[in-house]
Amino acid sequence: MKNILKSQEEVDRWEEAMFLYDSALKKMTLKAKIMNDEFVHRYRYNPIEHIKSRLKTADSIVRKLQQDGYEVTIDNMNAKLSDIAGVRIICSFTSDIYQIADTIGRQEDITVLYVKDYIKNPKPNGYKSYHMVVSVPIFLSNCRRDMKVEVQIRSVAMDFWASLEHKIAYKFEGDAPEGLLKDLKTCADMVDMLDNKMYSLNEALLATVSSYKRAGYAGHAG
Repeated sequence: MKNILKSQEEVDRWEEAMFLYDSALKKMTLKAKIMNDEFVHRYRYNPIEHIKSRLKTADSIVRKLQQDGYEVTIDNMNAKLSDIAGVRIICSFTSDIYQIADTIGRQEDITVLYVKDYIKNPKPNGYKSYHMVVSVPIFLSNCRRDMKVEVQIRSVAMDFWASLEHKIAYKFEGDAPEGLLKDLKTCADMVDMLDNKMYSLNEALLATVSSYKRAGYAGHAG
């Protein structure tokens, strides 16, 4: 990226922009961790299995702008790209995904810019995930800067499938054999069934534990 920039001023702007995106990434990651800690503290339940974060590399930013037909400038980077800073939140169940998304959307300092629900509306290849692009305020010593962060929320099974899909797309440079893509779509359907079955099992477990507790209390009272 620095080889493309034409002046020291542009280099300085690039470094400041990446510092701000990194700061927004850290802030959003911390918010997700605090959300999970609150659920554990308040409800003795952790909806988040783990959290991943990443900052796009300079090469990736340049490639994305060029693929989308934009001149490689810092202004276009800020205006046209929404996934320079990305947080991926991996949940146990689909219900947890929507609960976490709702919690993020209700935070006063977070502005949800747009949402893409690939769980209710999967991509043709079977990809499922809940995407949010949010604006996160970064308070500096002399000003406030609002930075975009892409938040992807998905189940463990969805994340496993997406990881495999990404490897296949990378290996074949977007031109994978038809048979492999068909098998991948079949796996996506199986992942959906697995998510639903695991959710049902968890609900049954909670109901059984609750029933035992009520029976125990009733026996103790008698």
